[in-house]
Amino acid sequence: MNKSELKNIAEGLIETFNFAGIESINLYNQGLKIETKPDNSPVSNGDLRCNELITKKILELTPNIPIVSEETVDLKIKNNHKIFWLIDPIDGTKEYIAGKDEYTLNAALVINKVPSIGLVGAPKKKKLFYSYGLGDSYVIENNKKIRNSCLKKNANDEIVALSSSSHPSEEIMKILKKYSVTSVVKMASSYKFCVIANGEFDIYAAKERAHEWDYAAGHAVAEHAGAIIKTIEGGSYDYGKEDYKNHSILMRRAQNLND
Repeated sequence: MNKSELKNIAEGLIETFNFAGIESINLYNQGLKIETKPDNSPVSNGDLRCNELITKKILELTPNIPIVSEETVDLKIKNNHKIFWLIDPIDGTKEYIAGKDEYTLNAALVINKVPSIGLVGAPKKKKLFYSYGLGDSYVIENNKKIRNSCLKKNANDEIVALSSSSHPSEEIMKILKKYSVTSVVKMASSYKFCVIANGEFDIYAAKERAHEWDYAAGHAVAEHAGAIIKTIEGGSYDYGKEDYKNHSILMRRAQNLND
C-alpha cells in the first residue's frame, strides 16, 4: 500500500471520527448506559456507538482488511494477521464516564507489525490527530490542519514526563531520572501520544500494560511526527502479537529532550 493510498484512507475517516466524537458527547449528556465486561472494566453505550460508526466506515474504505476492536475481539483466538485494523472506540472509558476530557477515539492500520495509519480523536478538546507516514502527522483544531513536529514547547531546562499513574513505580522513576525529568504529569488515554507529537510534553515510560489497540493509533501519530518509540529495554515496538498485549514502552519527543 503506497503513501497516497494510506493518505486517502486516513482522510476518508476524518468525517466519521468527528461525527462519532459528537455522538459520544451527546450520549454522555443524555445519561450513559453502563455495563461491566468479563474483565470487570466498564463499557458504555458511547463506546459501542463509536465502535459501530468507526467499524462501518473502515469496512467501506477497506472491505478486505480484518478489524480487531477492543469491544468485539475474542482474546481466546490468536492473532495471525499481517495487515489489520486496531480499534479502541473509546480509550479512557472511566474518564469518559466521569465526564472528563482526556478520553479518545482510536483507529490504527497495522501493516507488517507497524502502525501505518493512526487517528486519535479527542472530542471534548475539539481536536483530531491523524497520520499516514513519517512527516505526515497532523492535528485538526478550529477547522485548521497543523503539522505535528515534536518541537519542544516548554522551556529548555524543563523536561516534563507523562504517567498513567499519580505515583509512578520506583522502576519507572529511575528511568525518568536518567533523562533528567523535572516533573511528572498524570494523563489518561492515548492523548499522551498526541501531546508528545505536538511537543507539549517530552517523555513517557511504562511497564507492560494494556493491549495493542490502546497504543497503536497514538503510536502512529507520535512516531510520524518524529517521536522515538522503543521498549524500555531498547527493542523495536511491534504490533500483531498473538495475544495483543503491549510491550513496555519508552517514548521520547526527541533524542535530546532539551532541544
